[in-house]
Amino acid sequence: MPDKPTVSYDEFAKLDLRVAKVVTVREHPNADKLLLLEIDLGPLGSRQIVAGIRPYYPDPQSLVGTEIVVIANLEPRTVRGQTSNGMLLAASSDDRSQVIVLTTEQPIAPGSAIS
Repeated sequence: MPDKPTVSYDEFAKLDLRVAKVVTVREHPNADKLLLLEIDLGPLGSRQIVAGIRPYYPDPQSLVGTEIVVIANLEPRTVRGQTSNGMLLAASSDDRSQVIVLTTEQPIAPGSAIS
């Protein structure tokens, strides 16, 4: 049984899932658990996202150049003074001792749609 309520296909279809290439990563100046990622979404342009993955990536620079999966049409949100224009997708263990950012298996152009 899922932890969250069932959604219709139409609700799911509203999400714009895209491949983004991580261009830069820096630590959030006011939060120990957050990273600021500049991502390239190809024809959709570049933007910043704020992600709570800092404890799981002791070398955040290892993410630079990685192709990740993001929700590109999420309403912007200010997190501890920084604007997040999207959300990366990650998998986590039940006890959250492990969190892994979802990436592509093979290279594909930034901005590629996920369906």
